[in-house]
Amino acid sequence: MDFIEQMKQKAKADKKRIVLPEALDLRVIQAASTALQEGISEIILIGNQAEILRTAGDLDLTGAIIIDSETAEKRTEYSAAFYELRKAKGTTLKQAEELMKDPVYFGMMMLQQGDADGLISGAVHSTADTLRPALQIVKAARDAKLVSTFFIMDVPDCDYGHHGVLLFSDCALNENPDAEQLSEIAVASARTMQRLLGIDPIVAMLSYSTFGSAKSTLTEKVVQAARLAKEKAPDVLIDGEMQLDAALVQRVADLKAPNSHVAGKANVLIFPDLNAGNIGYKLTERMAKAKAYGPITQGLAKPINDLSRGCKAEDIVGVIAITAVQAQGQ
Repeated sequence: MDFIEQMKQKAKADKKRIVLPEALDLRVIQAASTALQEGISEIILIGNQAEILRTAGDLDLTGAIIIDSETAEKRTEYSAAFYELRKAKGTTLKQAEELMKDPVYFGMMMLQQGDADGLISGAVHSTADTLRPALQIVKAARDAKLVSTFFIMDVPDCDYGHHGVLLFSDCALNENPDAEQLSEIAVASARTMQRLLGIDPIVAMLSYSTFGSAKSTLTEKVVQAARLAKEKAPDVLIDGEMQLDAALVQRVADLKAPNSHVAGKANVLIFPDLNAGNIGYKLTERMAKAKAYGPITQGLAKPINDLSRGCKAEDIVGVIAITAVQAQGQ
């Protein structure tokens, strides 16, 4: 059973209510139909019912809850609650009422008010348009110092990682994390690998240098981040700085990092900045024909996940399953 099938089976065992606010996008509707037919989760579509059904055509949406954010019964209640959350920032009640017409903001308030368990957006909206309302409304988890993102990469016919499954972070949110932030991303990613996938994390802090083969401000940041991450999570295998080949290939690891318990075995790859992370996951997805699930957020109080605007319906189904499993854990 491959990774995403495992997620689907876990999701089916305890169905959660997943909100899809981009309900006029055909890919989202196709994914909703599949999720309903397979029994992965309950589905809440936000939008005008007639337009959604017209777009759906012959697709079966039996069991979906369709809510129009412009006419919903709870719009007044959500507007008042959002106003209370944001009035100290200068938001007026009128502005709150206008924002509740927006399907993404409305969906976030569903989460905040306990009327849904998880939300997925990004097929149409940018990452900023998905995560801005998330941080305004749902906010970070109490024990999280930083919100970050990760991708689950499922690489076919691959001996690296855990039978071809690896976690890449951060690939979508933190542009240039400092050493402290990078260490938080590493520890959060390790915990995610364990809690979400049930896989013991082996974490490589990536750089263009392996244990001092080069020295610069760029490599020093990763060295410091690795040291901090080890201090914060002494129970987790974390090491770095190291090059990608040293992290994954045992033959190279034996030459470059013979004393490392991580080198050659890593299944969690922590990239030094957003340039590297975003390039890395897309390169793997396209050239290795990997399935890329994400970006998935970690550190928020509720599961809210962002899609790539180039995603396919089957990708969205996978993220629905992952989001449902995240909700089970919370």
